[in-house]
Amino acid sequence: MDTTHQRRTLELTVLSAENLRVDGKPATKNLYVVVRAESITSYTTSMAAGGDGGGGCGVMYNPSWNEKLLVDMAMHARSITLEVKCKSSTSVKDVGVARIAVSDFLGGVVPDHCLQFLSYRLRDWEGSCNGVLNFSVRVVKSPEYVPSPVAAKPEKVGPCGFQMRDSIGERSPSLVVIGIPVQWINYGGSSV
Repeated sequence: MDTTHQRRTLELTVLSAENLRVDGKPATKNLYVVVRAESITSYTTSMAAGGDGGGGCGVMYNPSWNEKLLVDMAMHARSITLEVKCKSSTSVKDVGVARIAVSDFLGGVVPDHCLQFLSYRLRDWEGSCNGVLNFSVRVVKSPEYVPSPVAAKPEKVGPCGFQMRDSIGERSPSLVVIGIPVQWINYGGSSV
């Protein structure tokens, strides 16, 4: 099969954003997100629902979308781009952008079909930090992902592919999940 035309579909849910600013002021309304996967095709959320803070008295506005997008991505794509934009009556302003390497959420320890929640710092077009975008992602369709048959000992594998084994001891047999430790790195104690 020709791999140049193979595609996978990502279920990307844009959840919320934090500490967004437009022209140095808290971004309070008409915010939306544009998603691209190394393609001219883009996927756009609706305008953000009201968040906490309202932007007054130094409190930052935290918009929320909670909007699921099915993003068609070529197998050769190495990144996806999420851009937060603000629409006014006369123009559209770029608030911030995050370019995310596909290897950050595909091909690692967690199986591709498992839902992963991620947060990325946004940068404006000058490179300055401008808030954080929260989203979830998983593969829902891929040429290389074939679900295992149900009859193949489903009691030994958890819903996201983690190995399970019978407990040891005198108790009745039950299943125990073997977890994978995740190291939390806090650089210099700074906030996200």
